Amino acid sequence: MKRLLTIELQKIWLNKASRILIIIYFLSLFLLTSIALIEFDFGFFKFEAAKSGFFNFPYIWHFTTYFASWFKLFLAVIIVSMIANEFSYGTLKQNLIDGMSKKEFLLSKLYTILLFSGISTLFVFGISLVLGLKYSSYTELGIIFSDMSYLFAYFLKHVAFFSFCLFLALLIKRSAFTLGFIFVWFLGENVGHAILKYNILGYTPKDKDTVVIDWIKDVLPLESMSNLIVEPLTRLNFVKSVSNTVGASFDKDYQVQPIFVGIVLFWTILFIFMSYLTLKKRDL
Repeated sequence: MKRLLTIELQKIWLNKASRILIIIYFLSLFLLTSIALIEFDFGFFKFEAAKSGFFNFPYIWHFTTYFASWFKLFLAVIIVSMIANEFSYGTLKQNLIDGMSKKEFLLSKLYTILLFSGISTLFVFGISLVLGLKYSSYTELGIIFSDMSYLFAYFLKHVAFFSFCLFLALLIKRSAFTLGFIFVWFLGENVGHAILKYNILGYTPKDKDTVVIDWIKDVLPLESMSNLIVEPLTRLNFVKSVSNTVGASFDKDYQVQPIFVGIVLFWTILFIFMSYLTLKKRDL
């Protein structure tokens, strides 16, 4: 494991673009701490992020994991490029000639995915803990370390998404086309859902049809990953107060749902298995 991981990390660090993306990624995560500095005053409405409840335990675990997950695209570009370069520069073929098996090649990529996801999770944990200890109104240990399921969901979400990128990169072999396909897939999940549900084609679904359409979208890869950590802003008391004033309401379950954990685990295993089959059957 150590040998395979060392080889991959050397490849990534020797690539200037990958180094820059890694630095940008962790700087972006670190910039989440600057949210605490946001203050504005519109006369009748004064807002101070540090006192808004964003950083209260245990809510902060939900808040930071949700917004930090947006930045995973930086690491996704690295992973896709890492695979595409193996084909473009012929390093995959050379590794196989030198004695590395296809299984070891795939394991080296998976170890890198797990490492990226693990380090990112630890980084978010550290940022959240520091912000919470500084700004939270609740500092009891039982409260601080409750709702840690969001960190697990964050880790799983990254592993699943990177496994998806790995499979597509092995299938397509070109980084630009792979990233483009991921974007098209994302649009397909959302546009397809809208077409079926909102009468765009002149078809008016019945209530039971709407439930089925929503369920189909929820089990698709990117949507199920997204459902692991739902948006956290409507949990805040001041947002609920404003929404109640204007007559709006939010009926959501904000906890990490076991059903989506299971669905995402299924997709992750499937993507890894399909990656292995693609690599095994491909004539290099």
